[in-house]
Amino acid sequence: MREVPMESAGWERDAPGVLALPSGRLIRGRALRRPLPPGPAPQYAVYLLGTSPPPVPWASCWVPWPDFRLPTDRALAARVLRDAWARAADQRIEVACAGGRGRTGTALACLAVLDGVPATDAVAYVRAGYDHRAVETPWQRRFVTRFPS
Repeated sequence: MREVPMESAGWERDAPGVLALPSGRLIRGRALRRPLPPGPAPQYAVYLLGTSPPPVPWASCWVPWPDFRLPTDRALAARVLRDAWARAADQRIEVACAGGRGRTGTALACLAVLDGVPATDAVAYVRAGYDHRAVETPWQRRFVTRFPS
């Protein structure tokens, strides 16, 4: 079996919605309301929605997470995000919700915490590197500061 270099397996650093973590992992956040961006498809996706996501041709996981709220099962969310972070070392990982800001931004901030960003700085990190309006509510910000406890 041929090894695939990281650049070939991952996202392009400057692709739409891609957040570069300190380790070099690249994770794409996006809004499901918008069309799929050009370029390669994800190899694995985490969908953060209040209802079951539409079917996709790649591997994916659904974390029940109502809009403007927190995940209904925080332990599940933590497990899924840890798995997504580990997969991002050599796969194209996508994290998405309907609008691509609140839940997606919160999950990206949690992934930044897993990657070594201090929890108190993770929201600012995601706002600077992904979307300046990411992580929309006070309870989402608090969730990040307490992640992964």
